[in-house]
Amino acid sequence: MTADTPLDELTATRERLRRAWQARKPDYAQRSADLARLRDAFRAQVPAMDAAIRADFGHRSEHENLLSEAMITLAEIDHTLAQLRRWMRPRRAAVGWRFWPARAQVRPEPVGVVGILSPWNYPVNLALVPLVSAIAAGNHVYLKPSEHTPHTSAWLRELLAQVFPADRVAVALGGPELGAAFAAQPFDHLLFTGSTAVGRKVMAAAAPNLTPVTLELGGKAPAIVCADFPLPRAVSRIATGKWFNAGQTCIGVDYVLVDAARHGAFVDAIQAELRARYGDFNDPRDYTRIINDAQYARLRGYVDDARARGLTVIEPLTGDLDDAARARLAAQRIFPPTLVLDPPAQAEVMRDEIFGPILPIVSYRTLDEAIARIHALDRPLALYPFSDDNAAVEKILAHTLAGGVTVNDTLMHFGARDLPFGGIGPSGIGAIHGRTGFDTFSKLLPVFRQRRFAGSDLLKPPYRGTLDKMVRWLAK
Repeated sequence: MTADTPLDELTATRERLRRAWQARKPDYAQRSADLARLRDAFRAQVPAMDAAIRADFGHRSEHENLLSEAMITLAEIDHTLAQLRRWMRPRRAAVGWRFWPARAQVRPEPVGVVGILSPWNYPVNLALVPLVSAIAAGNHVYLKPSEHTPHTSAWLRELLAQVFPADRVAVALGGPELGAAFAAQPFDHLLFTGSTAVGRKVMAAAAPNLTPVTLELGGKAPAIVCADFPLPRAVSRIATGKWFNAGQTCIGVDYVLVDAARHGAFVDAIQAELRARYGDFNDPRDYTRIINDAQYARLRGYVDDARARGLTVIEPLTGDLDDAARARLAAQRIFPPTLVLDPPAQAEVMRDEIFGPILPIVSYRTLDEAIARIHALDRPLALYPFSDDNAAVEKILAHTLAGGVTVNDTLMHFGARDLPFGGIGPSGIGAIHGRTGFDTFSKLLPVFRQRRFAGSDLLKPPYRGTLDKMVRWLAK
């Protein structure tokens, strides 16, 4: 694997990127050519990407890699190439009759050098999708991928070196110390994807430079299963939203709220669904491993806390395994799907974002009670209402606020190309994807053009007589 980047290279590399950008700001021809080369190189390297990700995780399903990394990234590139010329055009803006005959427009202009701090859970998609937006907007990019996926980070560095000159896109590799120094660089825009706790540190590091930041964070994303919605359909879609990538998804279902009358039936149905998906779990080839020992221990701590509180903990696929079999799974960082029934707010699984394959299932008696449970926690990055009753869905949407919503399914809003993706408050600041991502990494420059003859030539002291009356009339 490639050696880490020395700390003293960060400033020199960023300055090199900025000098090159100032010397020749990318036009449409360069931006589209860059993206086309990236698409072609990426397509050719998908097998190597898959191998790198599986090496970092210990194992992750090839199909999950193709869906979450390859498909999403290629779709973003293709959509951006198809729309880029239109996005770059100046946008007409009204000036109002008081300023006639002037005219105005908003011009999307590149900001300069964009820094990207990408995470480990989807190490390709969450690095390259914002890079695509930044390149499309006419910027140069400095990427710092996660140290927890070293094989994938090295693969990213090699891929991008094939596509871009070193003074247009650069990649820094290293651990937390380098990440902290990277965030403190005076970028023209900085994007961070990761935990809320680290997001606070990134924002603090960027503050002395007044660097604009976009933070894609996380939180406790709830699914609400209303009394009218068919359980089999809800269970299948929630299972996907929870156990895809073994729950290591920022918009994954964190906990489920189920109407009390069907709580037991939901628990039974989710267990049957897990058995149908993953079988006897001796060697689950379609189930992703936990990324490292520290994350595995954190998740084990949540379950230990739940057991210590006397809560019902169900392991549908491994409940009958002996200690030796459990040790074998633990050695491979295979954390089995685990259900925790009706945990109180004080339980660790309800205090922290789980980011793993543990699913709390909480019963509620009224929809108002379910909404109140959501209000008791920070605003989440995602919300998943399940109901065929539009009035119930609208009530949930009107009385809650999340970064994004998928109704009657999970995760899908992330891949919808024209929907902005971003959080609110503790779940994030700003948004990316599609035109929103292009605009995030642009300065939307307002330009007001005055005509040769303009009414403003008359608006000057002394304000007496007719001019006094005109000013008072304009101010009405």
